[in-house]
Amino acid sequence: MITDVARPRAILLTNGFLSQPDAKTAHGLIRGTDRYEIVGVIDNEHAGRDAGEVLDGINRNIPVFVSVDEAVTKLPLIQYCIIGVATIGGVLPEHFKPILQACIKKGISIVNGLHEFLSEKPEFATLAAANNVTLTDIRKQKLKKDLHFWTGDIFKIKTPVIAVIGMDCAIGKRTTCRMIRQACEKEGINAQMVYTGQTGWLQGGQFGFIFDSTLNDFISGELEHAILSCNDTTKADIILLEGQSALRNPSGPCGSELLVSGNAKHTILVVSPKRKYYEDNPEWGELPSVQSEIALIAMYKSTVIAIALNTEHCNNEEAFAFQKEYTTKLNIPVLLPLQQGVAPIIPVLKQILQSAI
Repeated sequence: MITDVARPRAILLTNGFLSQPDAKTAHGLIRGTDRYEIVGVIDNEHAGRDAGEVLDGINRNIPVFVSVDEAVTKLPLIQYCIIGVATIGGVLPEHFKPILQACIKKGISIVNGLHEFLSEKPEFATLAAANNVTLTDIRKQKLKKDLHFWTGDIFKIKTPVIAVIGMDCAIGKRTTCRMIRQACEKEGINAQMVYTGQTGWLQGGQFGFIFDSTLNDFISGELEHAILSCNDTTKADIILLEGQSALRNPSGPCGSELLVSGNAKHTILVVSPKRKYYEDNPEWGELPSVQSEIALIAMYKSTVIAIALNTEHCNNEEAFAFQKEYTTKLNIPVLLPLQQGVAPIIPVLKQILQSAI
């Protein structure tokens, strides 16, 4: 976790996506980042509002502007523009290009978490060089010499490893993971988070790797290396692993690596009660029952210790009703992170720590 208070000032670009799931990168940064100070958002559909209010009704003093010109006029010293969307396939939306070029012309460097690399596009690279700004493509692959194979050393550490995985994409895994780390910090528990996506890095993560930019042969090794490095450097009490996609999402099944290669013996499962299909696409199949997902995780020799509910499309009454229903069915803590925080998980984590002694 980065603790330097002199964070560079950044705006987010979501133009038209701010209220949509594709803007999950922006959503995470609006909720908090230790790497940047987020001072504004460019989104033509929500200009004039507060980004936090658009996201979840909470004013975070992050204004939304209609254009780069307006942002630069009203905000001093903007150093970076961060592309705040994670599109399918990591494709750069065409209508983002002139906005990014306008930023570059005003001396604003670009941070890009998409698979489409700006530094490899002559129209951006040439413009950036002419205006003395940087183009940072954080999803670029590491050099092979910097990658790690899995060694088995993960089995030597005593620190409990807890996976935060979900039943689908864009369901709140990273947000839940970050909130648990913060709740542990308040309780004097040294919990550290290993990021596995670009937003985790953007939020200031120091240990981790970007899963979908890593050659398949090295995924297990990069995960193990991140956990071991985190453990050795921080002397963590608990290590939390940020999940990606879902165990049975047909567009990109993922998660078994955390349970097997990362030796996560405990799991927090993020569930969206009203979501019926993978990524809301009926052609991809219905989501399985929560009970069957818990049983599948148990087959990987990991125990689900809590459920965290993503209450998309729910009012508060429905959210609390789902919490009661799942608590009764599963007899484990059921968290409502956005409504209540994640404090109910703390006694469970303390019990795991006591058992590890």
